[in-house]
Amino acid sequence: MLAVPPRPAFLNVESSLTGRLWRDRLEPTGRALAEAIVQQHGLPEVLARVLAGRGVDCDTCTDFLDPTLRTLMPDPSTMVDMDAAVERLVRAVVSREAVAIFGDYDVDGACSSAVVAEFLDACGLETIIHIPDRIFEGYGPNVDAIRALHERGASLMVTVDCGATSHEPFRVAAELGLDVITLDHHQAPEQLPQAVAIVDPNRQDDLSGLGHLCAAGVAFMAMVALNRALRLRGFWTPARPAPDLMAMLDLVALATVADVVPLRGLNRAFVLRGLEVMRARGRPGLRALFDVAGADGPPRAQALGFMIGPRINAGGRIGDAALGAKLLLLREDPEADRIAAELDRLNRERQSIEALAVAEAEAEALAGLGLTDEAAVIVTAAEGWHPGVVGLVASRLKERFGRPAFAVALNGPLGTGSGRSIPGVDLGRAVRGAVEAGLLVKGGGHAMAAGLTLESEKLGALRAWFEETLGESVARARKDSALSVDAAISAGGAQVELVAAIERAGPFGSGNPEPLFVFASHTIVDVGVVGGSHVRLRLEAGDRSRIDAIAFRVAEAPLGRALLAARGERMHVAGTLSLDRWGGRERVRLRVVDAARA
Repeated sequence: MLAVPPRPAFLNVESSLTGRLWRDRLEPTGRALAEAIVQQHGLPEVLARVLAGRGVDCDTCTDFLDPTLRTLMPDPSTMVDMDAAVERLVRAVVSREAVAIFGDYDVDGACSSAVVAEFLDACGLETIIHIPDRIFEGYGPNVDAIRALHERGASLMVTVDCGATSHEPFRVAAELGLDVITLDHHQAPEQLPQAVAIVDPNRQDDLSGLGHLCAAGVAFMAMVALNRALRLRGFWTPARPAPDLMAMLDLVALATVADVVPLRGLNRAFVLRGLEVMRARGRPGLRALFDVAGADGPPRAQALGFMIGPRINAGGRIGDAALGAKLLLLREDPEADRIAAELDRLNRERQSIEALAVAEAEAEALAGLGLTDEAAVIVTAAEGWHPGVVGLVASRLKERFGRPAFAVALNGPLGTGSGRSIPGVDLGRAVRGAVEAGLLVKGGGHAMAAGLTLESEKLGALRAWFEETLGESVARARKDSALSVDAAISAGGAQVELVAAIERAGPFGSGNPEPLFVFASHTIVDVGVVGGSHVRLRLEAGDRSRIDAIAFRVAEAPLGRALLAARGERMHVAGTLSLDRWGGRERVRLRVVDAARA
């Protein structure tokens, strides 16, 4: 058999300023497919290349560009235990029971809690939402909270975005006579805790194929199933109409983007339809958040991830964890404005706390890597770090060093940490393995993110275990981390109309990567540092057309230093395109992710 020759490097860039190989995302068959899409559907060539690079062909092109819930959402009953969960919820509705909702302290937890509470409130039930305090209660259900919810009169507890590993708390709930339903999406162990129903598409016996949903997506599916069951029982009448499920998709969209689950299939439909709901500005809490964040123009997926999500998370990180869910359920504008302002203040405080911890963690990581740079996983830890920012610190470490990273806040004998991974390395599985190996008090998560609690004295052993367990998969993932380029364009070609066409393939994110374009042989006519750590620059093509660009958090990195020294030089610059809508005027902006000398 003849060996297949390797594809040539894009623009012959074999080692960029960040040390990466550049590759055309499309192989010859992909380029042929892009041409066929252009001919059959009349789409711009650049958009056709983007579609072909994400596995879209001529037959699926139309559905991909216009995903609908009608075609993409399966029967909720395909998930294991869904029917049992719905049956118990119907009993609660008919008997008018008090229902406790126990959520996680992040965006997905807040949105999931709001989805379930909003529907059950419309059914006339009393709902009691409990979001645990990150520092004093930790992640997931705990015995003290369960006892308190039972004492407040709850006879049913629905856990959202948590619960799939809560053996002891659920045992106590059963002793109290408090029924439990779990709506989760985290990887679950083979031995599940005691409950009426554990609906989790990532439990090992679930074959629904819905493991890419966030918890709010699972909760929404459960409410769809409950709505159907109540309709069949004749519960809904003209005097008591069913709630508008489609109006809840703004919550599902926000959670889907913020939880960084794959934006493919049903998730894309959730986000696109949810953004349409947001444009009507009918939810006071979200409206207030968009306003306090200074978002301009119609809601976009990027704004959910970078502007709205962090503000909701700020409550769970360093303030009142329940603020996010409370805000999302509010129907009064003045109170919504007040809480949104408080979350905005907490977010600014969080940024300051995070910056100090990141600086310390990067110094520790550099010292640990030494001159060999061979470590597979970065594990940093320190006394005094705020437990609410360790996930953000881990994310920054992962971005800078290109490998899985953990940050652990030590507090005497125990440490609370969070990890972030790179594509191809399943962190959730590794953390569950560490729990089973006795190296962690508790832990869990999914492929790209995980949380853990450990005894401080076992930190060294945990580092060694991660190196041994993840070494091979990290090495493979880093070796395959070439930069995939969708197309080469020029400053003159980067027009508003082109970006609008490309956005039809969005929303972009995990599982649907944002298109990456190269501006070949463009001259850097202006460059400088802004915001202390960002590099802004202006590129000029041979025809004198120009485009403004920015590279975030690189001023002290090799990429940033090279760009700052390249005024007047020609460079190949790679990045993503977006529309800047400040001041009511649209213009194209380039976000730089890499560059190479022309």
